[in-house]
Amino acid sequence: MGLLDGTTQNIYYQGGDFGNYQFTSLDDIITQFQIAYVGENKIIQKIKRADIAFHAQRGLQEFSFDTFKSCKSQEIQLPANLQMPLPHDYINYTKISCVDSAGIKHLLYPTSKTSNPFKILQNEDLSYDFTVPTTELLKNGDFADPQSVKASGSSDWTKTPAYGGSGTDSVSVVSGELVFEHGSTSPVPGQSNKTSRAYAVWQKVDVTNVDFLDLSAVGTSAASVTGKGVGTLRVGISTLNYPSYNVNTTNPNLSIPSLNNTDDVFNRFTANGSRALIKFEDGLATSSTNTLTEVNVSSDTEIYVLITSFIEDFTDVSLANSKNIIDDIVLTCDAISDNLLESTPSTTLSNYRSATPSENQDDYQDDTYWKMNGNRYGLDPQHAQANGSFYIDCRVGNIHFSSNISGKTVILDYISDSLGTDEEMQVHKFAEEAMYKYIAYAILSTSSQPIHQQLAPRFKKERFAETRKAKLRLSNIKLEELTQILRGKSKQIKH
Repeated sequence: MGLLDGTTQNIYYQGGDFGNYQFTSLDDIITQFQIAYVGENKIIQKIKRADIAFHAQRGLQEFSFDTFKSCKSQEIQLPANLQMPLPHDYINYTKISCVDSAGIKHLLYPTSKTSNPFKILQNEDLSYDFTVPTTELLKNGDFADPQSVKASGSSDWTKTPAYGGSGTDSVSVVSGELVFEHGSTSPVPGQSNKTSRAYAVWQKVDVTNVDFLDLSAVGTSAASVTGKGVGTLRVGISTLNYPSYNVNTTNPNLSIPSLNNTDDVFNRFTANGSRALIKFEDGLATSSTNTLTEVNVSSDTEIYVLITSFIEDFTDVSLANSKNIIDDIVLTCDAISDNLLESTPSTTLSNYRSATPSENQDDYQDDTYWKMNGNRYGLDPQHAQANGSFYIDCRVGNIHFSSNISGKTVILDYISDSLGTDEEMQVHKFAEEAMYKYIAYAILSTSSQPIHQQLAPRFKKERFAETRKAKLRLSNIKLEELTQILRGKSKQIKH
């Protein structure tokens, strides 16, 4: 026996969409509203489906905030920086808790007595400093963070994915260094020799109000051996819009070859007219430091620090892979900002992170958590807990936790607006009628037709009544559970 949508019991139990029958999609809500409310001799004579969809989506948002049950949650192990980013579809939280070894949640409570303010950069005499710090230009230039280089672009550095044909190429951070490991690929057209892929790693840098840049790097060029050429490593400044340049093209043997193995891709110049790049190509397999000064970026608002890596001709493809290594890239400038500069982290946040919460301090007397000179008065119930605290920094979108939560498993239960994906855009059947009344009232109240204005007060009352009914239904109160709780309160219950 199947359901109305044609889903048989076999399909349901073999699939993974359990419990979905309790919901109606928003698209079905809109269609059914058109059938029941729109047309000749109906409440609404004529209206576009797009208008119904707008009010339906607004209704879904409003119901998500205070009527529907929120099932959104995220769990992380709290890192050493004691902060958790807000989810991409976050509207508000319902509760934040940490989990013990038995899997039981312990509620954390918000603190309103701290924040993470914008800390203004100041000089030694405490006057405001508008000099752009060089540390703010390039992030993770020392590659200390192994996650700082990714192909997705969600990190400080973006890389071209390693070629999968050979199975041995890689571009990754190893022991605090950026390592390009090269095998060999297809022959150059019309020739018998082989070459490596030409890989690239880059980072966008804001150079607003910057005229000149200085660049330095530590590089290691792969050694040349019989049957394989030296490693060529380039580090420089580019705008990545060089004609015919595709940063994701790594094969230099194509009919339109990659420019990753050329100097031309570095299309910015120093004050003396030289291309803005540093080259490591000695083939000694030992690290050395090169510098570049006075790169002119006065006409740019953003540039890219670009790293490219290549190994010269292969005549013996059976040889072990070659490795080019780059580290300690430093980008400096002398620029003045038009706006106030921030010094991070703020003193307030640093003190909050470093302080040992009072609930962890063994200074209690008479079973209380704070010293009160032997007295028992003055305890604030919102602080009478030992689980820990948090606050939400809306300015940068992080949740900050007290130090006693470090390393623990934290769960964020939160509310969204149910418009993030098509799968989320659904209405619980307990609230289906309330949604129809919401849409009807929204349409009638925004219409200029006299008949609609007369009907609007009636549907306002019906919307209120149906919303109240939906909240009661979705509250999921069970008589047996309620009576059991009241029995524990020594209440006499007859039923």
